[in-house]
Amino acid sequence: MLSRILIVDDSLIDRIMIQEMLADYETITAEGGSEALEKLRTDKSVQLVILDLNMPDMSGFEVLETINNTPEFENIRVIILTNYEEVDNEIKGLELGAVDYVRKPVNMLSLLVRIKNHMQLIQQQNEVEMDNKKLDQLVYQKTREVVNARDITINALVSLLEVRNIETSKHTKRTREMMSILANHLKHKHIFSDILKDDYIDLLVATTPLHDIGKVGICDAILLKPGKLTPQEYEIMKQHVDCGVNALQNELISEQETPDFIKIAIEIIAYHHEKYDGSGYPKGLAGDAIPLAGRLMAIIDVFDALINKRVYKEAYDFEETVSLITAERGKHFDPLIVDAFQDVKESFLAVINKYLVEDDDDETDYC
Repeated sequence: MLSRILIVDDSLIDRIMIQEMLADYETITAEGGSEALEKLRTDKSVQLVILDLNMPDMSGFEVLETINNTPEFENIRVIILTNYEEVDNEIKGLELGAVDYVRKPVNMLSLLVRIKNHMQLIQQQNEVEMDNKKLDQLVYQKTREVVNARDITINALVSLLEVRNIETSKHTKRTREMMSILANHLKHKHIFSDILKDDYIDLLVATTPLHDIGKVGICDAILLKPGKLTPQEYEIMKQHVDCGVNALQNELISEQETPDFIKIAIEIIAYHHEKYDGSGYPKGLAGDAIPLAGRLMAIIDVFDALINKRVYKEAYDFEETVSLITAERGKHFDPLIVDAFQDVKESFLAVINKYLVEDDDDETDYC
């Protein structure tokens, strides 16, 4: 679309004269400020305004202020018309956002040169904006490709667990949803607001299914054992944490080149079996030394494990599950995260029952 020029002047003679001078350009006119602003709102092709400052209904200064304070007019350039003796008006107009001025009586050559220069600048500005839109679209497409590749990779890794019937796909779906609920609730708490930004939460939720990926390295005799593990078997089971971390770290080139989602996945895998009082594994970290991703995953994983039937245990009911988690406040779990869990526990239960509706082969409704 070609850019139009709007000529605003209460003098019909001046409007006609300027239009004739600009015969090579597409122009429209307005005889006052109010009419000019209405035309700017309805005609989006206008990008240059020639504005008389001395008009009876609405001064050029008022029109300038309105243009500069209206977001939809942000790309409109204004050239003001002044008389030769109105130096102060020229300065004031430029201070209010005008890009140039022309003095009356209008010199045709001067006006044409100025118009030509500004129209070229407008064209260059439009080309830059078009290039930026294309670049934004390209960045969006590439970002989607990266996200899709990430999600495909995560799903492929998790499927290695599912094919061995270690956990059903429902477990990964449930824990993803619960991570989203808990993290989005905690982001409004001042103590967590600096880290729980939306982008970080998105990565937390996306990588949650990887928390037990290291179990692919544990033999079926231990993973699928229907009873309690012996101390020796438990030590072998604990190795799934390092196995999972190593699976991701072994292919990394450097810390600087590690994608954020891999960093967060490693934190979830490495620290979701740590306990707030330092009695967890594999490193025995305590308190805030345990990365937040691990502290969040810990309570989600335990909740889901307690309330659902596993090969080694029957399911606990909802109230008993909540009671067991609450009893571990400050021991197994971060006290602040337990408090947040209490706020969203009904939402957690809704997630559990949502998937029971889809597949209730082994489970019952806990409401």
